[in-house]
Amino acid sequence: MSDLQELYQSLILDHSRKPRNFGELADADRRAEGRNPSCGDQVTVWLRLDGDTVADAHFVGTGCAISKASASLMTTAVKGKSRAEAAALFERFHDLVTGKAAAPAAGVADPALGRLAAFSGVSRFPARVKCASLPWHALKAALGEDGAVVSTE
Repeated sequence: MSDLQELYQSLILDHSRKPRNFGELADADRRAEGRNPSCGDQVTVWLRLDGDTVADAHFVGTGCAISKASASLMTTAVKGKSRAEAAALFERFHDLVTGKAAAPAAGVADPALGRLAAFSGVSRFPARVKCASLPWHALKAALGEDGAVVSTE
């Protein structure tokens, strides 16, 4: 296993075991739920916007390590971003996990994705794509409409 793959695996395990921004956000002004009926993953994403900027993001969810780590890294990545930047990050991440974007070359990742590049290997496991993308679909829904419910089906 390459050093980069090992780092990515460690990063995902760390965020799964000790998720950042885990818990309901009391002063949120946006919320969306996501469900993956094929495996049972569920996530709720809360956002607090300051004008057009994501001031804070939190999540609560049950599911696999990939789903929880994805939500943890996502909430960290979108803080401070405009709604348009967060939506663009959703697209880049979705392209990465679905295999539409090129996998990072040896040690070189898309700088816009940063640590989210840890999910580059997900595209090789189609059953896991929905796990990684579920929190992101909930984020996208929360950016568009408070109280939305999305499904990976």
